[in-house]
Amino acid sequence: MRFYTELPNAANDIAGTMNQPRYSGWFNLGGERGPLIGVDSIGIRMHVPIGDPTIELRSISLHVNDPGDEYLGETPIVDEFGQSNLVTFEDKIKSLEQLKSEWKTEEDNLSKTEDFNYSKYGGYLNAQLEATGFFRTQKLDDKWWFVDPEGYQFLSLGIDCISPGNGGNVNRLDKRSNFIKQLPPQGYGSNPDRPNTVSFGTWNLFRRFGEDYASKSKEMIIDRMSNWGINTIANWSSREIIAMNQKPFMLQFYGLGTDEGVMGLADVYTSDFKNKIEKVIKETVSLNKDNPWLIGYFTSNEPSWLGQESRLCDLILGVKGDRPIKAALNNFLAESDTPERRRAFIFDTFKIFLQTVDAAMSKHDPDHLNLGIRFGHIPENEILEICKGIFDVFSFNCYELVPPKETMDRIMNVTGLPMVIGEYHTGTIDRGMAQALVQVENQQERGVAYRLYTEQAFNHPGLIGVGYFQWSDQDLTGRGYDGENYNCGLVDVTDRPYKYMVEAIKETAKRLYAVHSQKLDAYDQEPLNSCGYELIPDLWNE
Repeated sequence: MRFYTELPNAANDIAGTMNQPRYSGWFNLGGERGPLIGVDSIGIRMHVPIGDPTIELRSISLHVNDPGDEYLGETPIVDEFGQSNLVTFEDKIKSLEQLKSEWKTEEDNLSKTEDFNYSKYGGYLNAQLEATGFFRTQKLDDKWWFVDPEGYQFLSLGIDCISPGNGGNVNRLDKRSNFIKQLPPQGYGSNPDRPNTVSFGTWNLFRRFGEDYASKSKEMIIDRMSNWGINTIANWSSREIIAMNQKPFMLQFYGLGTDEGVMGLADVYTSDFKNKIEKVIKETVSLNKDNPWLIGYFTSNEPSWLGQESRLCDLILGVKGDRPIKAALNNFLAESDTPERRRAFIFDTFKIFLQTVDAAMSKHDPDHLNLGIRFGHIPENEILEICKGIFDVFSFNCYELVPPKETMDRIMNVTGLPMVIGEYHTGTIDRGMAQALVQVENQQERGVAYRLYTEQAFNHPGLIGVGYFQWSDQDLTGRGYDGENYNCGLVDVTDRPYKYMVEAIKETAKRLYAVHSQKLDAYDQEPLNSCGYELIPDLWNE
């Protein structure tokens, strides 16, 4: 019940609201928060349930302190392959022989050539424009495009978090060893830098490729991307995969002061802020300054303060000790403290941050694109106006069944910029994981949802790129910092692709040029039992 007494702690991005970590129970809870006084009942409801689910209620008692996870019982949660031990599903792996047979089938299928009409960099060979040796953007016949280094029109069909062995981690092992049916052998499936974690994803790669699994698994990723039509390594991906220089990629800046800032707003009023930004960017871009495979850089991800400017000001003013941003805010509000003036201060601070980053990037790497901030919510027009003169591309994350056309129209009309959607996905519950931020009926409907979202997105004249989140399913027992455990991957913990997702990606990749050119109608079939990422209604007062 403690989850419902107050807002989550302020965080750098909207996904990072983990003020009550647990060893199980996986994902943290959401909903209305307030004083818990006079509670006379506790209810459980399911919003858009799949099938005919049941809820098992065991003993219920109240504790002042967390009693732990006794409710799980003695049945292991994770089987010897990293799958859920609590559910059954049609193609669940039961033996290593079965798994090796399926791996062999995939390898045979990857040897079959697919034709996406791609250039070396993944652009379309239909027509060639001016080649500059780097990625750029261009508006042609009222439609925006990336243009690849050779001058071919390019639409970025990307996947986030591309990394071998990603997924299947069990962290905080000292508190969770009883969750696991059979641990990987000592020395495999664990990161030496994280001794309290095992990785079934990595262990399964060793089972597949042997001692040379590290290099062979990276080659497999590139082969899959080529066979499926994926032409971009999107955000959060493995630097080792990127360094292979076989697919275009996008990167994000780090160390720009957002991690230290309250709710992710950097303190631009420190005397050395400009010099620090320039130093970080100079060092970062030096690695890929002349690399034609790099599309560009994101500045940051999902600032959590948008729409909470007054609360952000309260948090800044409440910081213990002296901070330049605190002094600047006090001086600004001395004349008048109103919601409007608070917003003005935060917006001005944000603008200084963006301008400083862009100036340093233009100075040290003018050939790569400023891809903006991956906004978690679409900001109001005043923020869009700030972005207008700074970014080359406006980026945002959008977890819905389809990206809303009216929102995309507003972005393009205000900013005049092309757009990239940095994150979207769908999932379901059959693998014993959470259903992701957009739920559908089953694995087959995930493929339907992918085609619908992706083609509807690229049907907009301003949309030039997407990044599906993510390459692999998340950890069954929850990722380390907030417990997310979504079935949202293209690949499961046993290193098997979801066949309906792969089929959907291939079909979509072959149609995107014509869809964006509006020579083909975008796919419009909706998936069964879909539930988008919207506010859950007040179920108690219907």
